[in-house]
Amino acid sequence: MTTIAIVDYGMGNLRSVAQAVRAAAPEADVRVTADAADLRAAERVVLPGQGAMPDCMQALNDSGLREAVLEAARSKPMLGVCVGEQMLFDWSAEARTPGGRTPGLGLLPGGVVRFDLENRLQPDGSRFKVPQMGWNRVRQRRAHALWAGIPNDSFFYFVHSYYVQPENPDDIAGETDYGGLFTCAVARDNIFATQFHPEKSARTGLQLYRNFVDWKP
Repeated sequence: MTTIAIVDYGMGNLRSVAQAVRAAAPEADVRVTADAADLRAAERVVLPGQGAMPDCMQALNDSGLREAVLEAARSKPMLGVCVGEQMLFDWSAEARTPGGRTPGLGLLPGGVVRFDLENRLQPDGSRFKVPQMGWNRVRQRRAHALWAGIPNDSFFYFVHSYYVQPENPDDIAGETDYGGLFTCAVARDNIFATQFHPEKSARTGLQLYRNFVDWKP
């Protein structure tokens, strides 16, 4: 039986993520856990995140799970979700002090920036709103096992004001257009991460979780 650990460091939509993974893979042993030993023992790890990047990083550091997460990222399939994707990068412009930066985990080179859409209009004449909330199409930048069975330009659900900017274009797995193209999915080796919420994205989101369970990087 495949064991999947969902990292409980006090932040993230844990129950919804766990329910979605269980629905996508009812045969798997899915555990929401704050125990580093569980992360080390699990075959796959999901790193969720919700809210502000400084709060998520602080909570992860305070939880004592940071090193276990870094170990997992080096050795087993890992899926980052929402702020869990942003945390994988070097830094975020979302900080407690104006003009400051919040350090991330440094697993992927690049940073996290805020939408700059002030006074920009959508095609229907309405203003772009930040945060972006709702369904948007995801363009698959390259083939990947986690896109299996998911048509290109499928809709996924977003709630965010910040997005990642990878330094390496090869790390970009998916893009979305909201006032311009931005990266909404990244992949490198055994890591895949999304800005959108698969657990809120109906059938396509469940397919992505199913693909993660079956993934053999």
